Amino acid sequence: MTGAAIPLRPTDETAESEVWEALVLPNMLIEALPSAIVVVDREGVCCLLNAAAEDLLHVGRRTLLGRRLSEVIPEDSPLFSLIEQCRLSRSAVSDSEMLIDGPRLRLEHISVEVAPLGDPSSSVVLSMRDRSLEHRMARQGAAAEAAQSVRSMAGMLAHEIKNPLAGIRGAAQLLESKVGPGEAALAALIREESDRIVGLVNGVEIFADDRAPVLSKVNVHEALDHVCKVARVSFARHVTLREHYDPSLPPLRGNRDLLIQIFLNLVKNAAEASDGNKGEIVVTTAYQAGFRIGERNKAHRQPRRIAVTIADNGPGVPEALLGNLFDPFVTSKPGGRGLGLALVAKLVRAQDGVIEFSSKPGATRFTVLLPISDSQSEEGGS
Repeated sequence: MTGAAIPLRPTDETAESEVWEALVLPNMLIEALPSAIVVVDREGVCCLLNAAAEDLLHVGRRTLLGRRLSEVIPEDSPLFSLIEQCRLSRSAVSDSEMLIDGPRLRLEHISVEVAPLGDPSSSVVLSMRDRSLEHRMARQGAAAEAAQSVRSMAGMLAHEIKNPLAGIRGAAQLLESKVGPGEAALAALIREESDRIVGLVNGVEIFADDRAPVLSKVNVHEALDHVCKVARVSFARHVTLREHYDPSLPPLRGNRDLLIQIFLNLVKNAAEASDGNKGEIVVTTAYQAGFRIGERNKAHRQPRRIAVTIADNGPGVPEALLGNLFDPFVTSKPGGRGLGLALVAKLVRAQDGVIEFSSKPGATRFTVLLPISDSQSEEGGS
């Protein structure tokens, strides 16, 4: 009987087990895999995909099954070259770092493995995994190592530079009051330069503070409102500042003062990058669902985080700085010290958060991901 269900005999445990192992178990295993699994035949038609593939490709299986994969992924994508290579070699091939870019879908840092199934229709199975989170964490780790190097030298700088500078400044101030106008100007220059160097050392010394901040429930919108109010009356008066908030967001777990410092720095950078009256800064809040950092013993949970994005329409980050933007002393600003974003990254990490960015001319986005409060983080995951 075509299409009829295979009968299970409750009294025959052996037969029941054989059916389970042959039909039910393989499907359950495929669905349970965290990697995106897609099977395509020689015509490129999708024959099977699991839930992870639906999430990765942003398409439901009812939409894609029986249709060509090229309807979702452009035909000139390197993915199809990999599939063809698999068919020609009749062996598994892989690419650990693939970019899939098209009008409907853009995936970066995708690990892909393609293997032949050996069936009459020359089907191949694709196993894809999104490695963008790994890249973000690696970038944060590199910034953490750089910050650690700064912390190591900050104490030495404070002792070896600030103390002698205090003596130099005092001597210059004393000379300034006892010499003529010409010499007094030189003494004032020494005093001012000493103050400038002390200011630089104070900025570096912040990195030596390893004390954990006091975290509590914080209304992110209240903190952002304060930041936007300060920006509008000072450094962002020349640009258009817009807020797009999700009013349903719960409190996050953080430190209000540090959050204000983080967002002030990011908004100030965006304002400085904006072009006069045409400049625009957009501050957005939203849920970031399914984001996980650590907590391997809680793999069944998908904690939500609050994403705060600050976007501007400036010229973008210079390409030479993209790889080490959060490192200390990295800056493209004339006269800049390059400590602002390094400090932002440190303060975000201190609150169990992550900062990421994307940049191209006319569209630069910095996104800070922060955990929601403990009472909220358990919802939907237990």
